[in-house]
Amino acid sequence: MAEDARFINRASWDERAPAHAASSDYGFARFASDPSYLSGVVSFDRPRLGPVVGLRGVHLQCHIGTDTISLARLGARMTGLDFSGASLVEARRLATLARAEVDFHEADVYVADQVLGRGGFDLVFTGVGALCWLPDIRRWAEVVAALLRPGGTLFLREGHPMLLTIADVGPDGRLVVEDPYFERVEPTVVVRPGTYVETSTVFSQNVSYEWNHGLGEVVTALLEHGMEIALLQEHDSVPWEALPGKMTQIELGEWRLTDRPWRLPHSYTLQAIKRG
Repeated sequence: MAEDARFINRASWDERAPAHAASSDYGFARFASDPSYLSGVVSFDRPRLGPVVGLRGVHLQCHIGTDTISLARLGARMTGLDFSGASLVEARRLATLARAEVDFHEADVYVADQVLGRGGFDLVFTGVGALCWLPDIRRWAEVVAALLRPGGTLFLREGHPMLLTIADVGPDGRLVVEDPYFERVEPTVVVRPGTYVETSTVFSQNVSYEWNHGLGEVVTALLEHGMEIALLQEHDSVPWEALPGKMTQIELGEWRLTDRPWRLPHSYTLQAIKRG
């Protein structure tokens, strides 16, 4: 199942990458025209990120590279890795437009340490919407720890697993919890004809396989592989309209539940350091 899911998910991302790159939501034109422009995801967490100048960093599941290039603009020496070849075509094109020196590699995240080498990175960065494509969070944590040098840092921002359980918001504003919170062997099968950016493109690859990972599962997996948690902060916003028609867009391209957003954690930021 995992290999079939990987093949199907990659086909979906390959098809959507050009549409994402063409969308104003990803800001390719802004990256080309403004040397100081950063992605909304990196801008949101910049106060928590701290200085990255001179750090050797890798962005796992980098998609079309906007966060990767933003980190390079902040002074890190960045590498990007993704399993979608079509996404990396767009990422390399963006790097050229933005005049950024970034190395991109096509590979599955579970073999990142084999492709890029073990223990050579000061920073592993993972952005929003990455972990749900992985069936095994412990295996991911093992790869993260393998990539980092002792004292190196994982920086993760992700959609909150509680948000990902919400199947609907009823007319009375009640949140309907339907999908799994904890990691399960069997994936959740999602049929999604469109995508999360505005586009007129009609897609043919509309099925995806996804897994949720509870917050405790993520933390425990990292602890088991020699990481220490330095920061864990939950947020009441997320950088996509996770519940269409029920959210309001705010600054930095973030979205928040319109009705009583304090009821639900929307995303979280986690920082972990590899023990030396």
